[in-house]
Amino acid sequence: MLVLAAINWGVLLRLADLQDAGVRMTAQAGQIKHDANLGAQAYRVVADTYINQNFDEAARKWADIHKEIDASLALADQLSNTAERRQLASQAKTAIQEIRNLYANQYLPLSKKQVTREEIGAVDDAVDKQIDKLDAAYTQLGEQLLADAKSLDREFDAIARLARLWLVVAIVVGGVVIVVLTLVIGRSITSQLGMEPGEAAVLAHRIAGGDLTQAFDARHQDPASLAGALGTMFNTLRRMVSQVRQGADLVAHSSSEIAQGNHDLSARTESQASSLEETAAAMEQLNATVRQNADSAHQANQLALNASSVAVQGGEVVGQVVQTMRGIHDSSQRIADIIGVIDGIAFQTNILALNAAVEAARAGEQGRGFAVVASEVRSLAGRSAEAAKEIKTLISASVDQVARGTTLADQAGSTMAEVVSAIQRVTDLMGTISAASVEQSDGVSQVGEAVAQMDQVTQQNAALVEQMAAAASSLKSQAQDLVQAVAVFNTGAGTGSAYSHSV
Repeated sequence: MLVLAAINWGVLLRLADLQDAGVRMTAQAGQIKHDANLGAQAYRVVADTYINQNFDEAARKWADIHKEIDASLALADQLSNTAERRQLASQAKTAIQEIRNLYANQYLPLSKKQVTREEIGAVDDAVDKQIDKLDAAYTQLGEQLLADAKSLDREFDAIARLARLWLVVAIVVGGVVIVVLTLVIGRSITSQLGMEPGEAAVLAHRIAGGDLTQAFDARHQDPASLAGALGTMFNTLRRMVSQVRQGADLVAHSSSEIAQGNHDLSARTESQASSLEETAAAMEQLNATVRQNADSAHQANQLALNASSVAVQGGEVVGQVVQTMRGIHDSSQRIADIIGVIDGIAFQTNILALNAAVEAARAGEQGRGFAVVASEVRSLAGRSAEAAKEIKTLISASVDQVARGTTLADQAGSTMAEVVSAIQRVTDLMGTISAASVEQSDGVSQVGEAVAQMDQVTQQNAALVEQMAAAASSLKSQAQDLVQAVAVFNTGAGTGSAYSHSV
């Protein structure tokens, strides 16, 4: 039987291949015969070129028709599996190439000139000859392909007749084998049943009805018989149902506890997820605040740097003021010394004028004019002395003020130096605060990312817990269904009475 089936299968596969090949060959033969008209179509393009004198349109049509011709020649090469067919394909290629040369080198140049019909007719005749060659080559190639298709059809018919014959033989042989097997199997069943069919039916109905209350006594049965096998199956099924019922009850109880636990865990996970969302939002706000503080600290650091630079410049200016005040103080001291010299000169001049007046008085009339001059000189010396005293007084006051200004300038320089030092310390402190704020911002950002990741993981855990809760509920439902399904079988409170059978 298997051999006949394998043979029929191989025959069917061969028939399918032949049918596909025949259809394909017929279609290819039809395509080749149809392509034999491409020469005539090319000739119409040639004629339109001369008649209409529309060379651009003719060039487009010539290119389009030759795309189809190239595709047809490629198909002809593909189908040329014999020397004769390759020769026909070569003839077709030669004819097409000759038509192209005649059109490009003779017909098209003549069409653009004023020529006689005899001149253009000679080229037409040459083109017609090549078209006839192309048509003849394609026609022969198509006929050969069609002949191959018909040969495949004949082979298909022959194999189909052989397949029908094999099918009849297989049916006859199969019928004989079935009859023999029926007789052999019937005798084997009768010898191996081991009990009356009615009793077997009763036992089967009891099992189908779920009545497993009575144990089956299979000790006196042949283990290889149906009765022995049914007894073993009955007792095994009875024990198995009891165990399954106990297990189903346990699974139902456990799945109920798991479902309740998953429900509680889901609620706690959702609460934790909500708390993490609030924490993540708070961390985002804290991160924004810390980032703002870091920016403010950076700006304060820049302001402190600018203030430090200004303080340094102020200290330099104060130092220059101190140097200037010291120079003014030294100049005032020198002026005071010069005024003292002038005062001494005025005093000496007054003494000299007094002596001159005394000598003029002694001289009498001869010294009267000299006495007048001496009196004027003395008067000028007195005024010079008074002026020198006033200038000295003013210079002394100026020297005192310059001294106090110098002292104040020194104190201002010291204070400015302390201010510069303090601002420098503030600048260093603000730099430290700025760096710490940046590090704090980075740390808060990392904490925020960690909290966001924890929030995402918690959300995933919440979804997983919900899936577990759904799975636990489904398990609980399935366990209850299993308990109900097992409840169909009644195993009795004890082992029950023995169900015995003897042949």
